[in-house]
Amino acid sequence: MEAASYHTKAIKVAKSELGTKYKMGGISSSGFDCSGLVKYSYQKAGKNLPRTAADIYKKGKKVKSLQKGDLMFFAPNKAKKPTHVAIYIGNNEFIHSSSSKGVSYAKTNNSYWKPKYIGAKRI
Repeated sequence: MEAASYHTKAIKVAKSELGTKYKMGGISSSGFDCSGLVKYSYQKAGKNLPRTAADIYKKGKKVKSLQKGDLMFFAPNKAKKPTHVAIYIGNNEFIHSSSSKGVSYAKTNNSYWKPKYIGAKRI
C-alpha cells in the first residue's frame, strides 16, 4: 500500500532541506533540530505535530513494518522517552537532522542509530 499523500509530501519537504545545518531548537530552513525538521516537514504537508520527539511519540499508532513517511524514534540506552526522531523514506533509509551532519540520510542499520531505535509510529 502506498503511503498517504501527506507522507510523500513530508518526505519531499524534508529532502528539500538536505544539507541544512543543525540548530538546537531550530524549526526553519536556517537550521533544524530533529523534531524541528519533522514538525516542519509534516506542517508543510498539512499535519500539525507537537514540538518534541517525546511528545510526537505520544501520537499516531505503533507500527512493526515501516512504510515511507513513518516516524522512527530513538533514545540513548533504550530509554522510554525518545530524544531523536526521523522520517523513514524507504530502502532502509531515513532522513533526519543530526547534530553532526545537519539534515542528512542514514541507514536503518547504521551502527550508531540502530541500537538506539525504540520504535516507529504512523501519523
